[in-house]
Amino acid sequence: MQIFQLISQEYSKKGISFNSHFLEANVLNIFILLFGLIYVLKQFLGSILLVRQEKVLFAIKESEERLEQANIRLNEAEKQLLQTQIIINEIIKEAELTAQKVRQSILEQGKYDIEKLTESSKISIKSAENQVKQQIRQKITALAISKVSLQLKNQMTPEIQMKIIDNSIMQLKGDINI
Repeated sequence: MQIFQLISQEYSKKGISFNSHFLEANVLNIFILLFGLIYVLKQFLGSILLVRQEKVLFAIKESEERLEQANIRLNEAEKQLLQTQIIINEIIKEAELTAQKVRQSILEQGKYDIEKLTESSKISIKSAENQVKQQIRQKITALAISKVSLQLKNQMTPEIQMKIIDNSIMQLKGDINI
């Protein structure tokens, strides 16, 4: 009680006073009115607050369900992303293998073509060598024949020619008798 008096004295200096007599201050009437309002408004406000609470709980539940569905869709999307990445990696590996096979095939075809060209060149060179050798032989043979012919014409007299003819006839007679 003394505390109230001290507080009331302090505020009375400022123009605000505190009346410590309950009956004079209508504190009891104010409390009764306040409790009456609380009792009457409790049911009214309580039903409104219950409805509001139900709406909030329903909204929270609905939000949680949407969050679950979103998490499920996120997990599915992550699985699909993982599968897509696996497929992309497989495609890249297959493309690399195919590129390597094509590269190897091109190299092998190039080697085969080079060997074929080399063999063809060797054959062409051999053929050219043979033709040159054949031409050289023909020229040598032609020169030898012409030289022998020339020597025969210079050395051949009618007597030597008769002897050769006689010898040939004799040889033919000997071959006939046998």
